[in-house]
Amino acid sequence: YPWAFARATGGDFILRIEDTDLDRSTQASVDVIIEGMAWLGLNYDEGPFYQMQRMDRYKAVLAELQAAGHVYPCYTSLAELDALRERQTVAKQKPRYDGRWRPEPGKSLPPVPPGVAPVLRFKNPQQGRVAWEDRVKGRIEISNSELDDLVIARPDGTPTYNFCVVVDDIDMAITHVIRGDDHVNNTPRQINIFEALGRSAPVYAHLP
Repeated sequence: YPWAFARATGGDFILRIEDTDLDRSTQASVDVIIEGMAWLGLNYDEGPFYQMQRMDRYKAVLAELQAAGHVYPCYTSLAELDALRERQTVAKQKPRYDGRWRPEPGKSLPPVPPGVAPVLRFKNPQQGRVAWEDRVKGRIEISNSELDDLVIARPDGTPTYNFCVVVDDIDMAITHVIRGDDHVNNTPRQINIFEALGRSAPVYAHLP
C-alpha cells in the first residue's frame, strides 16, 4: 500500500530497515525483505536506511529531549516491573509503569541503586488527549492518562522503535505513514514525541 500510494500520487517510496531490536533482527531477515520486494517489483526511491547505522543521530536527539526535561532515567528492575504488573492484574487494573522515577516538583525520588544502568523514559503528558484523523479509521482520540511513560532507550543506550521512527520521519520528511492495525497503539505515543520535538506528525493510515 505505501508503494502503491507513492506511485499513484507522484511521491517517493522510502525503504527503512527498523533493526534496533537486535534479538529479532538478522541479516537473513533483512535479505528476505529486500529480495521479496525485488521479486514483486516493489522498487523504492530512497534507502534502504538502517536504523542501527543512525545511532549517533538518535543519541543526539535523546540528549536534546533530556536537556529539555522530556526524558528521564528509570532504574526500576525487570523483577520490580513484573511484581508491579502482577499487583495491577490482581487488582483488575491496566498493567502500566507507575512513574516511580518520574521527576516532579516536590517529589522525592528513590535512591539510585549502585551498578544499575537505567532505561530512559519519555515523560508523557498526563493531561489532555491525543487525536488524529486516520485515513482509514477516521478520527481516533486517546486520553494521555491511558499512556504510561514509554521506554525510549534501553540500558545499553540503544533507542527503541517508537523513538527511532519519529526521528526518521522528521529527517526523511515523511508525509504519510501507511501501516498495519497493530501500530494504532503506538501512534499516540509517537505523536507526543513529535510534539515534544516541536514538529508535526505525518498523516497516518492504519490498514487491517
